[in-house]
Amino acid sequence: VQLVESGGGLVHAGGSLTLACAVTGIDIGDVYIGWFRRAPGQDREGVACFSSTIGRKYYVRSVQGRFTISGSSAKNTVYLEMNDLKPEDTGVYYCAAQNVLGINWCTWSNTADHWGQGTTVTVSA
Repeated sequence: VQLVESGGGLVHAGGSLTLACAVTGIDIGDVYIGWFRRAPGQDREGVACFSSTIGRKYYVRSVQGRFTISGSSAKNTVYLEMNDLKPEDTGVYYCAAQNVLGINWCTWSNTADHWGQGTTVTVSA
């Protein structure tokens, strides 16, 4: 199983970015997919997670209304659309997959079976 993130970059506060996570080795419909981030000097935290099969999506409170997680079964890729970005959104963003802890696992856990290498998002004030 391999997860490869892309789409990170430098953006001004209020701007937007869309991250992509290309998954190989497993169908995204067979696992729960989540986005996590690690801000400088902080622990990794969950951001958003969902099941492409069931269609439920979960977000941590700090990104609700600004971030949207989605997936493409045809491309076996998961996306994280980020709008109205804030400096506190700065960090390395990782996608992850697991199928044991439940769909909303990103809201209470930062563990997973499979991780990508991460993509860096920097939001300037």
